[in-house]
Amino acid sequence: MAGSYRMCMCFTRKFKVTKAGPPHDVNEAFFKYTDGGTHMSAEQLRRFLVEVQGDGGVSTADAEKIVDQVLQKMHHIAKFTRRTLTLDDFHHYLFSADLNPPIGDQVRQDMTKPLSHYFIYTGHNSYLTGNQLSSDCSDVPIIKALKRGVRVIELDIWPNSTKDNVDVLHGRTLTAPVELIRCLKSIKEYAFSSSPYPVIITLEDHLTPDLQVKVAQVMITETFGGMLYCPECECLEEFPSPEELKYRIIISTKPPKEYLKAEGGKDKGNKSRKDKDSDDDTWGKEPLDLVSDQEDGDVSDTDTSEDSDGESQQPGVSAYKRLIAIHAGKPKGGLKEALKVDPNKVRRLSLSEQALEKASENHGTDVIRFTQKNVLRVYPKGTRFNSSNYKPLIGWTHGAQMVAFNMQGYGRYLWLMNGMFRSNGGCGFVKKPDFLMKEGPHGEVFNPKTKFPVKKSLKVKVYMGDGWHLDFKQTHFDSYSPPDFYTRVGIAGVPGDAIMKKTKIKEDNWTPVWDEEFIFLLTVPELALLRIEVHEYDMSEKDDFAGQTCLPVSELRSGIRAVPLFDRKGEKLNSSRLLMRFEFLQD
Repeated sequence: MAGSYRMCMCFTRKFKVTKAGPPHDVNEAFFKYTDGGTHMSAEQLRRFLVEVQGDGGVSTADAEKIVDQVLQKMHHIAKFTRRTLTLDDFHHYLFSADLNPPIGDQVRQDMTKPLSHYFIYTGHNSYLTGNQLSSDCSDVPIIKALKRGVRVIELDIWPNSTKDNVDVLHGRTLTAPVELIRCLKSIKEYAFSSSPYPVIITLEDHLTPDLQVKVAQVMITETFGGMLYCPECECLEEFPSPEELKYRIIISTKPPKEYLKAEGGKDKGNKSRKDKDSDDDTWGKEPLDLVSDQEDGDVSDTDTSEDSDGESQQPGVSAYKRLIAIHAGKPKGGLKEALKVDPNKVRRLSLSEQALEKASENHGTDVIRFTQKNVLRVYPKGTRFNSSNYKPLIGWTHGAQMVAFNMQGYGRYLWLMNGMFRSNGGCGFVKKPDFLMKEGPHGEVFNPKTKFPVKKSLKVKVYMGDGWHLDFKQTHFDSYSPPDFYTRVGIAGVPGDAIMKKTKIKEDNWTPVWDEEFIFLLTVPELALLRIEVHEYDMSEKDDFAGQTCLPVSELRSGIRAVPLFDRKGEKLNSSRLLMRFEFLQD
């Protein structure tokens, strides 16, 4: 493929997109395993996969299947005349993101532990199509999130304008509402389109008691029917496991008692901001939090532990309450009190990102001890009007299961979130590292502030890249010449592991070859994410973005792998990819 670039008004420069040959390591591996021959048999490929790629369970039949797939793709009818690979075929196989991906696509973790043992892919204000103040509310972003593997959907429910039905909207903003029933029906249809594991609906409830009854008896129960998980006892001593809850819908919100006490004597549909944030000082909210976060665990000073006789007489309370499998709310008192573990029941607590930062500074081990049995949900501060996000690693290093993100946004933090949940086959549940769940003989737990020794090293080699000329217009990166690509590669994780490095710039080349190697020292590899970004160098302006991905280090497949790239919003680019090599070195 040739391209012309205009140089001033008089003439043009012509460039040809040249196909880069296999890197030295690929050539070397091919000739080693073919004993210097020109064709690689299935058995020789199997030996390469076992010895170089670390794929110990590969059989000759598996290798034959790969050979057939490559030949069919490369030569169409050639699979009927030979069943061996040339060097170009071998290189094509290694550089195919479909055939040779960097991580697996199967659930590989133990899914029989209680829910509190897992990080869960969690959305915040899941119904918003854009910013937090004026965008439309819709079921479309909910569907997109479920298709991506998100397992926790948040719905803010309010009385509609005539007070006879229920809408979903971001309260006290200009967001246009969507009917609750439409959201629920879409959740039912798409809940298990990408994962069989449970979907948790967190309700931020601003309803009057009669509408609560309507939601419980008419909307939720009739929509989900037998899919709905309703525990036999009101207060669970331990959460069920994701395996037990396959294909189930779980409701999480405050029990109605919280609503009744907080709303007593007030307008049921719109309690005052002052009342809502009466415990701001205790919970670390900022004065600039002008828009209501409407988060259940952060809004009430009511103890949720016992029921009163008066409450049981309220119409519809029992029907509504029976639906709640994961009780939200917090006890009276400050943060220290809220983090106390009740041996007789489990619950969900919500903290804003600022409150978590404060808690991690002063009560870090209490947070971890709480999350060993209970569920902690972290949500973005209310001033993130543009639906931006925050550092997820603070929550994960403290065991927070639900680090809630604005999935309709984009940016590096969302890339990290997407990277974490590529783990475990992308099922939306990632088992927390054992060290976050262990308790020592004297009750001691993991302390994120501790400086740990290096546990292992990761060697990363960036060979080359290709595919941009198929995904982008010829002049997308530069009007006057082919792009000048470079790759940034690094680690996101605990502070001691976080680092970014970059390759040299390869000028005027759509298929850059870097062949550069980096070593990363990891103290907590279990929480480390490999960050990869490709940029196009621009001398006069900000460098152009050319793709990104983020991969869980614990799931990386060793050997030479094809790494697909994604755009800023997390959508996979059709052709752009890198050829890389991963190797773990024990320290």
